[in-house]
Amino acid sequence: MPPVTTTATAGTAALADATASDAALRRYLHGLPGVDAVGLEARAATLGTRSIKTTSKAYAIDLAISMIDLTTLEGADTAGKVRSLCAKGAHPDPTDRQTPAVAAICVYPDMAGIAAEALRGTGIKVASVATAFPAGRAALPVKLADTRDAVAAGADEVDMVIDRGAFLSGRYLQVFEEIRAVKEACAREKGEDARLKVIFETGELSTYDNIRRVSWLAMMAGADFIKTSTGKVAVNATPANTLLLMEAVRDYRAATGVQIGVKPAGGIRTSKDAIKYLVMVNETLGEDWLSGRWFRFGASSLLNDLLMQRQKLRTGRYSGPDYVTVD
Repeated sequence: MPPVTTTATAGTAALADATASDAALRRYLHGLPGVDAVGLEARAATLGTRSIKTTSKAYAIDLAISMIDLTTLEGADTAGKVRSLCAKGAHPDPTDRQTPAVAAICVYPDMAGIAAEALRGTGIKVASVATAFPAGRAALPVKLADTRDAVAAGADEVDMVIDRGAFLSGRYLQVFEEIRAVKEACAREKGEDARLKVIFETGELSTYDNIRRVSWLAMMAGADFIKTSTGKVAVNATPANTLLLMEAVRDYRAATGVQIGVKPAGGIRTSKDAIKYLVMVNETLGEDWLSGRWFRFGASSLLNDLLMQRQKLRTGRYSGPDYVTVD
């Protein structure tokens, strides 16, 4: 008697067949259901109107803080700035030790070792961008070296950018193989492999159908997270494109049994915005994704507004301008 095949196992086998050749991958990705743009944007807008009570708001603010990848990705970054950011991530509000720590500190590869040293013992992850961030315009050996250097320096997570030019040109298998190669470069001989976040730069992909296709492509290639954007272009995370990523990871788990994380990045600056995204997670994905292991905010200024709102709920008044640090 042949072994019983679960739906998830059958889905995984089908996905393996889909990546056997460039033509097979193209057929599979173009065979995905088309995105109803009007319906997608309407649902994202509707979810954004949901209100929550004060007690739930306090919980949501703390949850959002614990999901932040606190980020500095500037050419003028210094070791001192990175250490300062790590200290802030560990104790966002020095006046209230009940304030949760952030999920990760995200830096360039050459700062990963400094961040790893500063965060030792805190439980906060070191995230490093790699693969010629933010443009992704480099040869594959350079991208792999970039990734290995970050992991060797202590990065727990790697945020890579896809070759958008290759994807938009229809070279899907090239993008797939590049993601898979970077995933392999995240391996460690000892200890846990670095988790891989794959950045799409959704604002450059032209259509929602392309965003759905690249989401499935990245997950099939081994992404641990799929991420909207670098934060370095005009259009970054939006409720609609993030909802589309959420639907993709939901459907992928239904097909394969594998859970993938989601990270919107760029342009999320206020507590109100963050809470809208958390409502979207809860309504679309459920409690399984409501943790920093499976959902992140890529942000630099969001934390300050969350802290201001948190103090308002705690004390009944807004703090003065010197309450939070300037990153």
